Amino acid sequence: MTIDIQFLKENNCLLFDAISGSHAYGTNIPSSDIDHKGVFILPREYFYGLNYIPQVSDERNDKVYYELGRFMELLLKNNPNMMELLAMPEECVLYEHPLFEQIKSINFLSKTCFHTFAGYAISQIKKARGLNKKIANPMPKERKTILDFCYILKDHGAVPLEGWLAANNYNQLQCGLVNVPHFKDTYALFYDETGNLKYKGIMPKETSNQVALSSIPKGEKKRAILSFNLDGYKTYCKTYSEYWSWVALRNEARYENTKSHGKNYDTKNMMHTFRLLDMAEDIFTQQKIIVRRPNRAFLLDIRKGKFEYEDLLNQAEEKINHIQALYEKSNLAEQVNLALVNSTLIRIREQWYHQ
Repeated sequence: MTIDIQFLKENNCLLFDAISGSHAYGTNIPSSDIDHKGVFILPREYFYGLNYIPQVSDERNDKVYYELGRFMELLLKNNPNMMELLAMPEECVLYEHPLFEQIKSINFLSKTCFHTFAGYAISQIKKARGLNKKIANPMPKERKTILDFCYILKDHGAVPLEGWLAANNYNQLQCGLVNVPHFKDTYALFYDETGNLKYKGIMPKETSNQVALSSIPKGEKKRAILSFNLDGYKTYCKTYSEYWSWVALRNEARYENTKSHGKNYDTKNMMHTFRLLDMAEDIFTQQKIIVRRPNRAFLLDIRKGKFEYEDLLNQAEEKINHIQALYEKSNLAEQVNLALVNSTLIRIREQWYHQ
């Protein structure tokens, strides 16, 4: 038997069910999806048998439900998404079993929250920096070849290989290269005007990732010295792959929104970065989780692209430094009490299966 969300509801397996995401934070706009998160307990035969299922979701992951054991495990690590479920606005709570009330948010607040809330926000800032580079510097679909990274030494400088080939009316497939001793990625270039010497060329195939070397007969005249920027080519290949993988996987609606306001950063991503930083500050100043954000207007202004990218980064870094100072002075426990969490989990399971 397959356990899905419908099964959980029909078999009364739910402990908690709530509308999450932007509707819970108060940052939703008309086009926002309605997300659901919740907690369930597996039927006894699944829990005691070999079919433990830690998580159930729909195809789009708009609805995600966690088995109680997995939920408590993530709470123990101060996972922000799980911590939020312990402090949902009343209007977002669709169902709460009385047993769920035994899981108190105060028992899960610890200094680890700095690393999960603020730490995650820091990772989002790094992600935003990388995204900014991708948006501001789009890469042509046509992939460069090793020829674009080859240069011919001339006088006291160097000229691009392809320009030099064109100026001499040379075909790169009729070129032959041999290593220049003691000079990394540097080659003596020979040219076979007759085509009879069967040189391998500089780039035998479009997909070549290294220049080809040829056997050069004695007495052949060297035409030039070629330098291949292999390190530059490797960096380009990595950047090209990352960029076009990002294009293939990106959310087109969010990308178009990013282009429309012209600020070259993912505004939704940046909005959530500030939300997480604010929640981290709440934890260390008020020792509570506040899901519904009081600064809704500011967060939505970030999403609308009303701020310059660098200004937001500067504000975020100031907030991180402030939260770091709060963290160092905080009297919260270093970690969540494992014994307390374990006893709570056992007690809820026993009461659930008994009833």
